[in-house]
Amino acid sequence: MTTPSTRTDVVIRTYGPGQVPPLTDVVADIWADAHPELVDNPDAATAGLSVPALHRQITGHLKWKGFTMAVAYANGTPVGFGYAFPCSAAYWFGPELIDHVPEGARHERLMGLCELAVRPPWQSRGIGSRLHTELLKAIAPAWSSLLALPSNRRGQDLYARLGYEYAGPYRNGPDTPEFDLLLLRVEGGTGQE
Repeated sequence: MTTPSTRTDVVIRTYGPGQVPPLTDVVADIWADAHPELVDNPDAATAGLSVPALHRQITGHLKWKGFTMAVAYANGTPVGFGYAFPCSAAYWFGPELIDHVPEGARHERLMGLCELAVRPPWQSRGIGSRLHTELLKAIAPAWSSLLALPSNRRGQDLYARLGYEYAGPYRNGPDTPEFDLLLLRVEGGTGQE
């Protein structure tokens, strides 16, 4: 693995759906490095927080028009990634929350940010912010939303710095963990669905 230094240039590349399948093992490895507390944790796996679940999630999301993955490379080595896609408010928020989010988030162009992960040695270097910026540029939403575990302090801190605000609790099902639904009004977003 590449070791961070002050002289390393980080390059961000974006990929569309047809380019992503060969990258799934690479980004799953980044995800596992960024979430060591979830790897080999049977409770996390049962809740859908595992490398196999990430593979299924990415494969399922590739069908969305506008799907974009951004990968950060340091000296050619992948050190971070994120992916997102434009989606409907009904799909993203679900019937429990759709009436509780701002009107604009229901009717203007919405980006569902699904993953944003950086290997620990590369965290706190602005890479997550840069990945986020690239996804916003590629998708051009008026709103962005994501789910974060309340216990993910590093992630929660990053999302707060990026301007995300708490919009409510979210669960995929009765046996899944509760996430914080976070929402961002994007400055200069297109507002077009």
